[in-house]
Amino acid sequence: MPFNVTPYIPQYITVHLAPADQAAENVTVSFSDYIKNVASSEIYPTWPEEALRANILAQISFALNRIYTEYYRSRGYDFDITSSPVNDQKFIKGRSTFENVDRLVDELFTSYIRRQGYVEPLSARFCNGTTVTCDGLSQWGSEALARQGYNAMEILRYYYGDDIELVTSAPVQQLTNSYPGYPLRNGSSGEYVVVLQTMLNRVARNYPAIPRINPVDGIFGPQTERAVREFQRIFNLSVDGVVGQATWYKLVSLYVGVTRLSELTSEGQTFTQVQAPASGVTLQEGSTGPAVSALQFFITVLGQVLYNFPTLNIDGIFGPNTRQAVMDAQRYLGLEPTGVVDDQTWMALYDAYTSVARTLLASQNLPLTPEEIEEQVLSGQFPGYNLTYAL
Repeated sequence: MPFNVTPYIPQYITVHLAPADQAAENVTVSFSDYIKNVASSEIYPTWPEEALRANILAQISFALNRIYTEYYRSRGYDFDITSSPVNDQKFIKGRSTFENVDRLVDELFTSYIRRQGYVEPLSARFCNGTTVTCDGLSQWGSEALARQGYNAMEILRYYYGDDIELVTSAPVQQLTNSYPGYPLRNGSSGEYVVVLQTMLNRVARNYPAIPRINPVDGIFGPQTERAVREFQRIFNLSVDGVVGQATWYKLVSLYVGVTRLSELTSEGQTFTQVQAPASGVTLQEGSTGPAVSALQFFITVLGQVLYNFPTLNIDGIFGPNTRQAVMDAQRYLGLEPTGVVDDQTWMALYDAYTSVARTLLASQNLPLTPEEIEEQVLSGQFPGYNLTYAL
């Protein structure tokens, strides 16, 4: 789902063979075949290989940004991208592709570029640089730079800035929607509620009539319901306080718009956006809920990466094993091993976790569901997962 995981490479992408507002056929192809088609339609196979690499990486990143932000899906369309080079990038159904382009795409299609410290693939806009100019990459300009000896990343940084980086070996999986598949309402809890609260709070900065939710805690209570109802009222949705598919995707669309996630000037999704519980919350044996799950997750992550803490079930239940793990963590962090998580213990754990996220996790490929997190963390094959909630 967007907003809380590192992007993945979809197995397939659905292309609308016209601008979005025009009736046309939708074509579903593998993602690598889509990029081969786009690259063969947009650039010349006789260009230097580094220019081809730079353009292919830009094309991959742009397409992934459309998927990550659900740019068209959140607007009610049944496709992921269009074939219009005015709004997206050129795709020609049934065209042949070039052998050297195919080889490069097979090598690169699980890679993309992003701003350093940001999660989302860069909305790497480009134009031919002769008849059309833009703020992004110049295709013919990239060809000239390659002939001057620039490599692909140097070309990309020339156009997009020195603060971009290359992500490689991104996971390939079936395309999934961000909507949880069921309505969220008063009494709901968990990661989808955290995403909901995060989006509402960010949209509220542009629409101040929407009341802020504090803290972002993953619990859908009266405060969240009031914010949902006001959002629904402002945007002419059914004002029932329930977040069904229509409310969810209207919120996604607004969130993407106000944060400019689909633009070169994106506000950016960052890696370390987990909120600690509100000050004064104490966790101890017998406590339950999302805060306990977060505590268990932090300890398990830190145990896999830095320390030798026990492996925990991330079940939101503060039992004897969690108490022992807290005591071990407190010893490692130089705190009194009470087994009780007060403000001091929580913030020490949180600071240790965010330090790991900034330095180690940002370059890793992340799993995509809580079940995958638990399976891989608990099996000792920690892949670098981190929560990215609460702007």
